[in-house]
Amino acid sequence: MIKSRQRKITLILLACYWPALFILAHIPIPQLVRKAGVSDKSLHFLAYLILTFLLWFTIKPDGKVNWRRAAVWCVFLIAAGYGAIDEVIQSMVGRTCDAMDIMANLAGILTGLFLFSLFSFRPSALFVSGITIFGITNIAKSNLAELFPVTNIFFHLFAYAIFTALWIQNMLLIIPKKAPDIKWLTYALTVPIGLLLIVKTTTAILGRNFTIPDIIASATGILTVVVTLYVRALLRKVSDSTDKIEVT
Repeated sequence: MIKSRQRKITLILLACYWPALFILAHIPIPQLVRKAGVSDKSLHFLAYLILTFLLWFTIKPDGKVNWRRAAVWCVFLIAAGYGAIDEVIQSMVGRTCDAMDIMANLAGILTGLFLFSLFSFRPSALFVSGITIFGITNIAKSNLAELFPVTNIFFHLFAYAIFTALWIQNMLLIIPKKAPDIKWLTYALTVPIGLLLIVKTTTAILGRNFTIPDIIASATGILTVVVTLYVRALLRKVSDSTDKIEVT
């Protein structure tokens, strides 16, 4: 049941993501994106890392990559072949065909497959989301908060909320299943806040700007998910206790 649900989720996301990736690759690059000084190679890496994640876990919902199996090579050939063909087609719509873009695609694909050979669906989803947040936050030389103020805030809010939800799903596989307490809250907050600190520290080291609203939006996303799941678990605990009392 769980594997079936995961396959449906990845299939739906793949059906939305792949056409969007195709469209974005075949339209003129917006002037704001050029002005932001976005790293084209980093975008290619992240785009194909995500594509490989969705492809692999649609085929193998909770299976690790086994390099001796045909499935992994099918995914590699599909993603790499599409990346090469897509790069050639771009030259027909006024964009350049760059061999280094193809190499960046391959780097994203191979990084993904290597990760998926070590981790199953949930940990892989956590790592891919964390890498994506780190990459997008530090992908531009200019201050994205000034160029895309609203989009930037929404990205920080929802990206960290998604990462936190994924982390708690992984956390529940590690710690004993019991009623949430201070230790539960500590575990739930440590990794998302740790990611936020790593990302913003790297941003500062690279000499790139970040704003207080970025941090507030990220923290809001983290706290909203943690508090919501904490309260839901407490309500479930109360409900279970009530049921036990009624039974006795």
